[in-house]
Amino acid sequence: MAPINPAISHITPTTTLTYFILLLLTTTTTTTPILAITNLTALLSSFPDFSSFTSLIASTPSLTSDLSDRSALTLLVIPNSYLSSSLDLTRRLSPSALADLLRYHILLQYLSSSDLHQVPPSGTLITTLFQTTGRASSNSGSVNVTRNPLTNAITISSASPFSSSNTTVLSLIKTLPYNVSIISVNSLLVPYGFDLMASETRPTLGLNITKELLDGHNFFVAASLLSASGVVQEFEADEGGAGITLFVPTDSAFSDLSATAISLQSLPADKKADVLKFHVLHSYYPLGSLESIVNPVQPTLATEDMGAGSFTLNISRVNGSVAIDSGIVQASVTQTVFDQNPVVIFGVSKVLLPKEIFGRNPVLTSKPGQS
Repeated sequence: MAPINPAISHITPTTTLTYFILLLLTTTTTTTPILAITNLTALLSSFPDFSSFTSLIASTPSLTSDLSDRSALTLLVIPNSYLSSSLDLTRRLSPSALADLLRYHILLQYLSSSDLHQVPPSGTLITTLFQTTGRASSNSGSVNVTRNPLTNAITISSASPFSSSNTTVLSLIKTLPYNVSIISVNSLLVPYGFDLMASETRPTLGLNITKELLDGHNFFVAASLLSASGVVQEFEADEGGAGITLFVPTDSAFSDLSATAISLQSLPADKKADVLKFHVLHSYYPLGSLESIVNPVQPTLATEDMGAGSFTLNISRVNGSVAIDSGIVQASVTQTVFDQNPVVIFGVSKVLLPKEIFGRNPVLTSKPGQS
């Protein structure tokens, strides 16, 4: 009888099971890589009929970071022939407003052909990527998908009963089960309360933010930082659409910060720009709206660059005044510097420090040799 191989003689039921699991893992199909989901332009590149819509997505790089932690979605795309009449309007939107409009066309649920045919006539509510920004009031960042039981036509409309925006499904273009589905529709969907015509019908405010801060006589440091960084031009470009709310630290706030171990000037230019964008909300919130804000956790312009859930501010009412918590410091609104729809500028008592840059527990004590 041939001798038993020592390696085989040590095989136990446990090792056999382990080998089987390893074999199973190497032979089964893995889920779609996140890269395939975030690279929407690559998925659409083989469909020339959607080149205009693909160009809109390619011009909005912030969508990639928003999708970095998503594992399932349905993208609604509009053919060139249907989108041509709306292209002029999309060109007039600010970059951040266009990004929100596109986010409304990304449903956070995978829909296959069978899923669409099983939609009840009463409809089903699906959340979009726009809802995750915090700028959608109530459920205006969701859509209602309904099916006509007689014709089987699928309609996707705004979840708000006061909105007339809707679109009809034309066909299912591509699927990557069970992660990505691309569906062709016949028109742009516009979230309720989103003014697609704003930049066309409302004259540009033409506000010079730096000048307003200098006229305020207590914001010379902030005016200098904004001007030197170049981000002030981006802020002024965002005056259209939903508007902007700026929280500008006073000169004394910068003076207090300079007495600590934290230095803004030592940051690289891109990080310094992120800190400045962290002081801006991409919505117009006059003081009364801030005092009664529905969603206390608000995304900032830095959120749009760095990804959903990051660089957010927590806004609340404390002891009769508006408090703004960055996760490191809590500032309060000290004055209204400028307020004319769609721009409002508030003075705040402290420099807002994002924890994504300075950590959760930075050293805020005085520098050596200073009291």
